[in-house]
Amino acid sequence: MVGTTALIVGVLASMVGLVWGMGVRPPIVGMIAPDFSLSDLRGETQSLNQYRGKVVLLNFWATWCKPCTTEMPAMQVAYDRLRDHGLVVLAVNELEDTRKVMDHIREHGHTFPVLLDHDNRVANQYGVFGLPVSVFIDESGRIQEYIKGGLLTEQKIQEMVNRIRARAEQPPAGLQNG
Repeated sequence: MVGTTALIVGVLASMVGLVWGMGVRPPIVGMIAPDFSLSDLRGETQSLNQYRGKVVLLNFWATWCKPCTTEMPAMQVAYDRLRDHGLVVLAVNELEDTRKVMDHIREHGHTFPVLLDHDNRVANQYGVFGLPVSVFIDESGRIQEYIKGGLLTEQKIQEMVNRIRARAEQPPAGLQNG
């Protein structure tokens, strides 16, 4: 009886997630980031894998989300400062009209790539529930940090990039002198 009840609860919980279009769970730190392809504001397709070899800040946002739009200037400053040093910012807009997103980006002068997740497929793939969500991905494509609802600052972005680069420079555990 208890096993049957647990099974029913599990199935219902899964169904609720499917109905509302939410991802099952966020990716785990250390795993390879799921690849995706989305159109940018120019209508060109971009994929996550095309940025291998760079540190990627993948940010899920919407124009109506005040914390999202509040952290975007810090993302822009970090992008301007670090893009020539291997940082890519990919701002994935969830479910909004292309024109509305274009107007917002133009109004605020953002120049980092903005991708359009019209069907919420990529947000689901990344377990996004609530905005903003930021995912830091290292040069080898592994997730290094998953930040839900946290407000990014220039300092926090710089610290994350420094931490990711420091990890990449460390030899594997079995090869360390000791």
